[in-house]
Amino acid sequence: MKPFSRSDRVSGLIQKVLSDILKKDINDPRLKMATITGVKVSRDLKTARIYFSISGGKQNIKNAASGFESAKGYVKRSLAGKLGLRYMPDIKFFYDETFDYGSHIDELLKQIKTGNGSDHTTS
Repeated sequence: MKPFSRSDRVSGLIQKVLSDILKKDINDPRLKMATITGVKVSRDLKTARIYFSISGGKQNIKNAASGFESAKGYVKRSLAGKLGLRYMPDIKFFYDETFDYGSHIDELLKQIKTGNGSDHTTS
């Protein structure tokens, strides 16, 4: 029995190759600070959802999303050449909100911690 499905293996390969392409081949300044955080390929290998992260606020997110959209054709051709798949999945880019959510939770925990410390003062 295989430990991972084919779509999982293709997802990992796309993430690795795309990270290299992003680092070495794409010169778009909107994508310089972007990081590929994950790839999910459908079971039929027809679509790939590529998740990215970037720091700097909502404007940087919008700029990176438009940068990925404009580089989509080049990225797909580059991936197709390096992956050697019979059929290259259609790629779609999405901002990965997990880091924002995690930092929001950290901030809430800090507020709770400082709030509890001030509530327990004795006079």
